[in-house]
Amino acid sequence: MRTTLTKDDVTSVLGPIEEATVAEIIATGASADELREAWAWLNGDEALMSEGRPLPGTRVAALIDLLEPEDEE
Repeated sequence: MRTTLTKDDVTSVLGPIEEATVAEIIATGASADELREAWAWLNGDEALMSEGRPLPGTRVAALIDLLEPEDEE
């Protein structure tokens, strides 16, 4: 059973982050497991791919987009 993320769920995975980002993450409707998976992909995608893990699903991919740092040019 999937439950809605809370601010505590988000900060337990990501640490302290901006309130606006917390709200965006909660608005995706993702579960805590999906948030943990997105964080894992963002911080070690090569390791996950070599484990044979499937590519992230749509909601996880959306979370990765929210969490990925902006490229500075």
